[in-house]
This record gives sequence, structure tokens and C-alpha cells, in this order.
Amino acid sequence: MDDFRSLRAEAVVLRHSDWGEADRLLTLYTREHGKVRAIAKGARKINSRKAGHLEPFTRVKLQLARGRDLLIVTQVETVDPYQPLREDLTRMGQASYVIELLDRFVPNEEIAVPSLYRLLTETLSRLSAEADAWLPVRYYEMRLLDFLGFRPQLFECVNCGREILPEDQFFSFSAGGAICPRCGEGLKGLRKISIEALKYLRHFQRSAYREASRAHPEADTKRELEALMQGYFTHLLERELNTPGFIKSVRK
Repeated sequence: MDDFRSLRAEAVVLRHSDWGEADRLLTLYTREHGKVRAIAKGARKINSRKAGHLEPFTRVKLQLARGRDLLIVTQVETVDPYQPLREDLTRMGQASYVIELLDRFVPNEEIAVPSLYRLLTETLSRLSAEADAWLPVRYYEMRLLDFLGFRPQLFECVNCGREILPEDQFFSFSAGGAICPRCGEGLKGLRKISIEALKYLRHFQRSAYREASRAHPEADTKRELEALMQGYFTHLLERELNTPGFIKSVRK
């Protein structure tokens, strides 16, 4: 059992930066304590045993001690390095996007959300194992919106409340959902969304991953959904994400 000064945790390393002359400052998302920051002392030394366990995307088990201001890593072992994510730039870019979304939205608070941790680790596993990253990432986005309290309304018009009919619609980032053509023609700041794209968003929203994986949208619908979701997240964050630009450069 953890005492006040010592914590045990399973975590995914979100990112790290240099700290002092030889240490690393880590941002971790843990199953037991939510998002935390910790110092890995001596991790930048050539002979450090900790360094290889503390790279981004790595799933680890940790022993942490409470320092004056930050947690300190006293022990670490790798649970899953998600090695395929390091061997392919496309996979690395998609994993970085998954990590960036979580890191941007979730505050540094010791509040455990085990279901969010499970979503993160399951998504990294899917990105490691599956040939196409599109579905794991889109499914992750929809589930993450649920956890964050931004679940988009896709079955009724967010403006008038009428049921959405099987025709092309509009999507409002500010209102958080679909807007019917009757309302949308007179409103500003909307994105058009095809009925095909809306159909897949609804499918991902209400399905477990096994059912969602049966979806096989056309390439144009994939591009439409990717742009729509990244636009929605950018609106919610009120700033551009870094990783979509990297992903586009890798594709080129």
C-alpha cells in the first residue's frame, strides 16, 4: 500500500524535457493518480538505467517518492515499449497526436480516471498492431470527447432540436454538434458535413471498438472526418495542435 511519501503507479510517458545538468522532467499519465510530473534523477547520464524506460509512449511501472515540489522516480520498469511506434514515422506521428490531445486537455492534477488510462493504452496497442492508423485514432477522438464532456450531438439539430434526416448537414464547433440544413443556411461559422461522414461519427460514438472496426469509409470520407475532428479539437483548445502538421509532412 502507498504511504503519503511514496506512490506506486502504472503510467504512460507523455513527454520529457531536460532538467538541471543530468535529470529529466517527465509528464506521466498514470492509472492510479491521473496526470503527474516527476523528476528522473540522472536519467541523461550515459550509464543511466532509467533512461531507456522513460521515452515517450512507453508504458511503465513506477515507484515515486514525494519531493519538496515534484515527485521523484525511484524505480521504473517497462510494461510495454510499443516498439512499432518507434520504427515507423507514420505510426509515431499518430501516436504523438494521441498523446498531444490527452496532454493538452487533461490538467496536472492527481485525479485518477482509470477508464481514460485504459483508452490511452488500448489506442497505443492498436496503433502498434494495426496496419492503418485511421480507425484507432478516430475512435480514440470520439471516446476522448466523451470523457472530456464534449460529446457532440449527432442525432438532433443543436439549434432547433429536430431529428437529423439522412441528408448532408452542417456541423457547429461552438454549439458542439450537427445543425440541419434548415437552420444552417442562415448561421455563420459552420462546417458542411456529408451524410456519410455523419453516419460514421454516429457509428463510432455508440459502438464498442470491435463493432466500430467494421467501418470502411471511402478515402474522401476519411479525409473529411479527419479534418472535421482536428478542427473541433482546435476550436476547443483555442490553439493549433502541433502533431497534424508533422503527420502531413510525413505523408508527403
